[in-house]
Amino acid sequence: MTMFQLDQFLQRAEHLMTRLEAILPQPPTAIDWQAGVAFRWRKRGDAGSLQPVRQIAPIALSDLQNITIQKQQIEQNTLQFVRGLPANNVLLTGARGTGKSSLIKACLNQFSDQGLRLIEVDKDDLADLADIVDLVAGRPERFIVFCDDLSFEEGERGYKALKVALDGSIAAQSDNVLIYATSNRRHLLPERMSDNASYTHGDEGDLHPGETVEEKISLSERFGLWVSFYPFKQDDYLLIAAHWLAYFGCTPQQVEAARGDALRWALQRGSRSGRVAWQFARDHAGKLHG
Repeated sequence: MTMFQLDQFLQRAEHLMTRLEAILPQPPTAIDWQAGVAFRWRKRGDAGSLQPVRQIAPIALSDLQNITIQKQQIEQNTLQFVRGLPANNVLLTGARGTGKSSLIKACLNQFSDQGLRLIEVDKDDLADLADIVDLVAGRPERFIVFCDDLSFEEGERGYKALKVALDGSIAAQSDNVLIYATSNRRHLLPERMSDNASYTHGDEGDLHPGETVEEKISLSERFGLWVSFYPFKQDDYLLIAAHWLAYFGCTPQQVEAARGDALRWALQRGSRSGRVAWQFARDHAGKLHG
């Protein structure tokens, strides 16, 4: 073999090793638990790791308006959890932009100094839930695994993994982990007219769901606490907009003068949600103080 051929061989070998390193499992990196109070599960190839979130949205429970009952339910359940008392996995469902995700973030800010931690997991990575639970088992902190905007199509593997993590494994659930999920779908799967055909009638007129319907509701039933959110009325929307305008430094007179603009903004967006109110307030306050 000539020197030229040897050089070519070494270059090809180095290129092959580089490609192999990219696809082979990486050694697990140590988790810096002091780096933050929230983490994201991130995948590289087949290996996953917890990455700290450096900046947390500073939203407080008091910032969330017109969802008093929902706040009380989530806050109480989370308080039980951080105190080491029995608490439930939670499914938050309902209208978009009504504060479902914000409520969970606000709970983190409320209880992080009592040991609460948040792990955000994408739907596509739910198959790794068992690995995530193993990573945090035995830690002194209390971990909420957070799945935002969760919904499934039939046959997705994350669906089964979540069912197992909630209630279906031979292993006992770790007492320092709960799952909080938000969704616009109550049963997390698409519901079709054809599903109604699987219902049967009993002798006394009782209505019994068929296997298709049973399968679709079996996942949501594994959440011990269901919390529902509803569209805001006009007055509710205006109160939320007023709160955020004040938060961004507007005077009471400026807040009152902005009512018409707030309604026009909602009309253009086709929604009177809390998210729309917050977006209006940011735009309006920015223009006033610009």
